[in-house]
Amino acid sequence: EKVYVNGVNVAMLNERVQYIGNDGKLITGSLKDYTKNMVRKKYRSLDDFINKWNQTEQKQVLIEELTEQGIILGNFLDEINKEMDVFDLILHAAYDQPPLTRKERAENVKKRNYFAKYSGKARNVLENLLDKYADGGIENIEDLTILKINPFDEIGSPSEIISLFGDKENYLTAIKELESQIYGAA
Repeated sequence: EKVYVNGVNVAMLNERVQYIGNDGKLITGSLKDYTKNMVRKKYRSLDDFINKWNQTEQKQVLIEELTEQGIILGNFLDEINKEMDVFDLILHAAYDQPPLTRKERAENVKKRNYFAKYSGKARNVLENLLDKYADGGIENIEDLTILKINPFDEIGSPSEIISLFGDKENYLTAIKELESQIYGAA
């Protein structure tokens, strides 16, 4: 989004966040510092956060919880690197961990030859889901409506795709396993 001041196009170099601390005083800091403080209030250690992330069935629910608590993930993701996964954004901001992009995480899954245990269309579905993750994030593969769009609609209807895995429970298990592979290095 272009920003104009008095008719002149300007670029934003830095963003500051202001909030009221527990002592009632105004605190001004960078978006990264704010994110770090807010995440660490909820998850004291890296292990606490990783355990919560891995135990959460739908990552989108955890992302929404963090947003409700005032953690401004979207803005921070734009500031740091749009290609980064929310998981890596939090690890980087709150726990100073080196981040991976979604594409790097997807490549790591491919290198581990995870898809070898699947064949035919089921394998194709999971490979396409991994590509959707690399392009847009974990929220994409957790939503069953993704099966209605290209390239999945070329494979079959959502019910036909789910039947490739046996039933809905097995499909969801395959998605959970794919997520474990994506975040396996965590």
